[in-house]
Amino acid sequence: MPLPDAPLPTAAQSARADASDRANAQANANAQADARADHAPGLSPALTLVFAVACGLCVANIYYAQPLIGPISETLQLHAGLAGLIMTLTQLGYGAGLLLLVPLADVVENRRLIVGALFGAVVGLVGIALSNSAVTFLAASFVVGTCAVAAQVLLPFASHLAPESSRGKVVGNIMAGLLGGIMLARPFASIVASALGWRAVFWVSAVLMAVLIAVLWRALPERRPHASVGYARTMASLPGIVWNTPLLRRRGFYQGMMFSAFQVFWTAVPLALVHEFGMGQRGIALFALAGAAGALLAPVAGRLADRGLTRPATGWAIAVALLSFVLGAVSMHFHSLAGLVAAGILLDGAVQLCQVLNFRSLFMLAPELRGRLNGLFMTFIFICAAVASGIAAAVYAFHGWSGVCLLGGAYVALALLYYGTEFRARAGALAVGR
Repeated sequence: MPLPDAPLPTAAQSARADASDRANAQANANAQADARADHAPGLSPALTLVFAVACGLCVANIYYAQPLIGPISETLQLHAGLAGLIMTLTQLGYGAGLLLLVPLADVVENRRLIVGALFGAVVGLVGIALSNSAVTFLAASFVVGTCAVAAQVLLPFASHLAPESSRGKVVGNIMAGLLGGIMLARPFASIVASALGWRAVFWVSAVLMAVLIAVLWRALPERRPHASVGYARTMASLPGIVWNTPLLRRRGFYQGMMFSAFQVFWTAVPLALVHEFGMGQRGIALFALAGAAGALLAPVAGRLADRGLTRPATGWAIAVALLSFVLGAVSMHFHSLAGLVAAGILLDGAVQLCQVLNFRSLFMLAPELRGRLNGLFMTFIFICAAVASGIAAAVYAFHGWSGVCLLGGAYVALALLYYGTEFRARAGALAVGR
């Protein structure tokens, strides 16, 4: 007797089967890609150097204008009380890029994203160099800030290429390049401006970015993200991450206040050096180079955290930042340039120490959220910094250096007050436990 025909699958069953097959195939492809990444040969020293230099050059674009606020505002006839907008628009652009462009690294091919951002930076830098009005300068500054976030795409890209055994070392070396860009941008801008004028700084940077585009296009491999949930879903997940991650909110507030104080100091101090000490751009460059030495204290933070001292070390960093503004106020009162340099070193070191501790705390959380945690953390910091930069120049114009120190000290004091709640919460938890 013939067997009955097997029932034909329904359309829904076929669709589910096809979807299951596609999901299994994607999972196998992802597993193979992960296995290849885990057994990657690693980055060569030459390519690691390319990553480090690229990150440094990208992030330097945010800081070139900081010591040039005086001559730029004079050329563009920007009122002294509004001179802080020169840095504010760049910082806001960087914040927008962190929030809107960096998540694209989980969606689109990374090399094209980096090169596209650098091309946008070239356009913005040329716009700044050609600006004859405050409006065009500020608009171009926003574009440069937005595209400078290529550095925040390069870092995880390098981490992906490095094998597990040497990933920390590679990322640390590249972070050294990024930190070097921050440290050297201000003195570089001051030296070039003193010799060739402030517009030359941005022409030189535009050429460097164009050369970097060619180098990265040839040197970087392609990286197409796998298992992407799509840009829309990635962006839609951000509010929930903020709401459900109290450590992100706390650490973001600490660094937001600390970096705001940092911006207040370094936005106003070039103006004070000109008015109080009669310095030119070369003198400002040397001051910035000396003050940047404090950033070299950052490696100490990792060792402190590894010893389980993250919480007390955070308090030490905030306390030192507050002390730096006290020292800065006293030094200006007694017209002590050495004391002002010491204040800059202490502030830079404290801010870098706190930032490394904050990053370590956040990266102990879910690995699959690290990119978005980094984007949210840095976005909040640069929004705070943009506001602080705008306020700093106005405060100096109307209230002098004493007003600047009070403003910077107030930002740090807010961080210190919030830091105190960690101990109250812990005491309350212990009381409940009893």
